[in-house]
Amino acid sequence: MNARVFALTLVAMIAFAGNSLLCRSALKQTQIDPASFTSIRIISGAAVLWLIARSRKLSLGTAGSWPSALALFTYAAAFSFAYRSLSAGTGALLLFVAVQATMILWSWHKGERLRAIQTCGLLVAFAGLITLVLPGLSAPPLVGCLLMLSAGVAWGIYSLRGKRAGDATKATTGNFIRAVPFALVVSLAAIPWMRIDLAGMSYAIASGAIASGLGYVIWYSALPHLKAASAATVQLSAPILAASGGILLLGEPLTVRFLVAGVAVLGGIALVVLETKS
Repeated sequence: MNARVFALTLVAMIAFAGNSLLCRSALKQTQIDPASFTSIRIISGAAVLWLIARSRKLSLGTAGSWPSALALFTYAAAFSFAYRSLSAGTGALLLFVAVQATMILWSWHKGERLRAIQTCGLLVAFAGLITLVLPGLSAPPLVGCLLMLSAGVAWGIYSLRGKRAGDATKATTGNFIRAVPFALVVSLAAIPWMRIDLAGMSYAIASGAIASGLGYVIWYSALPHLKAASAATVQLSAPILAASGGILLLGEPLTVRFLVAGVAVLGGIALVVLETKS
C-alpha cells in the first residue's frame, strides 16, 4: 500500500468513525428520529456531491447504479435505527466485522486466498465479535446488533461494487442521488413517529455532506488499489476511533467486554495487514 492510498484510507476511516459519532450523538442528545436522520443524511450528501460534480463539470449521465444505491440506503437506514440502542464503539465494531465477513467471503469466491497467519487473524477478530455479543449484563441489545450487522453486509456489498465503479466522484454522486427516493419512502412511512429539531438536523447534514459524501468519494478513490481482503480488514480500525470518540465526547463507558473484543479485533487486523505487507 503506497503513501497516497494509505492517506486516503486513513481519512476515510476517520470519516466512517465520524459517522458513528454523529449518528449516535443525534439519536442520544437530540429529538430527531432515525428515519428523518437517514433521509436528511442522504439528501445532504447527494446535494453536496452534485455541487462538487457540477463544479468539476462532470457529466453524471448514468453514473452510479440502482443496486449500489439500494445497498447504500440499506446501510444508512439500518445504521441509524441500530444506533438507537448501541454505543458508538459497539455499533462501529459490529458494522465493520460484518463488512469484513462480506468482503472476505467474496474474495474467497473470486479466488483470493489468505495465508495461514491471515486466516488466524480473521478467526481472532471474529472471536472478539463473539465475545462482544454473548449474553450477559453488558451485552448490547440483540435487535440493535442484528440491525448493525445488516448495515455492515450492505456496506460490504456497496464497497465491493465500488471497486469497479470508475470515477469515484461520479459513482458516489449517482448512488446518493438514486438513494434519495428510497429514503423518502421510509420517511413517509414513518411520519407518525417523525421528530426533527435543529440540532438533530445539523448532525444529519454533517454526516451526509462531510462524513458520508466526501468520505465515500475518498474511500472509492482508495478501493481500486486494495484487495478485497485488505479493504475489509483496514476498515476495522474505525471502531476504535469511534469508541474513543464515544468515551471522550459522549461520556460512554469503556466496558471490559468491549475492551477484550476490541483488542481481539485489532490483533486480528494486525495479523492480516502486516502479513499482507510482508
